[in-house]
Amino acid sequence: MKRIFGHRKGVEAVRRAVEAARDAKIKHLTLFAFSSENWKRPKDEVSDIMELIAIFIHRELQTYHQQNMRFQMIGEREGLGPKVLGALEAAENLTRDNTGLHVVVAVNYGSRTEIARAAAALAREAVAGRISPDEIDEAMMSGRLDTAGIPDPDLIIRTSGEQRLSNFLMWQSAYSELVFLSCLWPEFSRETFDEALAEYARRSRRFGGVAETAAALTGS
Repeated sequence: MKRIFGHRKGVEAVRRAVEAARDAKIKHLTLFAFSSENWKRPKDEVSDIMELIAIFIHRELQTYHQQNMRFQMIGEREGLGPKVLGALEAAENLTRDNTGLHVVVAVNYGSRTEIARAAAALAREAVAGRISPDEIDEAMMSGRLDTAGIPDPDLIIRTSGEQRLSNFLMWQSAYSELVFLSCLWPEFSRETFDEALAEYARRSRRFGGVAETAAALTGS
């Protein structure tokens, strides 16, 4: 089958993941929809992926809004087509005040670029005299990232048998639990999600201190 067939099935997996996270009372769910490196793919495939993102948002937005979910995009907006960017911004604007599951969609996102942009922002503030270089700390850096105000992820799930972060939330994942699954993303199911959560619950969360069992997700 052509890769676009897998992408279409992947959209169905997104729906299952969102519903499972909502039912599990998880507060934040971040989905890596399109990386800054994915532009290297064939133009037709990139166009199809962008179309799928826009269609999914248009079809699901009202339902998710009624369920009190909030949508937010992270990544660089420059370079995105008007259709997909318009859909993402419409979702953000409509759901901005919702207090349920916070769905973060990473589109045209790359963690190295995000960190570099945050460092540049701090450098500009220092040059302008608004802050001292000696004041710059982890909290300041976190506050300039795309994810400012969003808790660092407790759990990162990687499918397809790959065992790498692939430029995803590298600053934020310093203490994330990583679960690697052999199933392909289009196969991702509620049962798969539950298995990953069960594995997370078996982990010890120490953060450099005394071990504590991760009984429940508190971040994203």
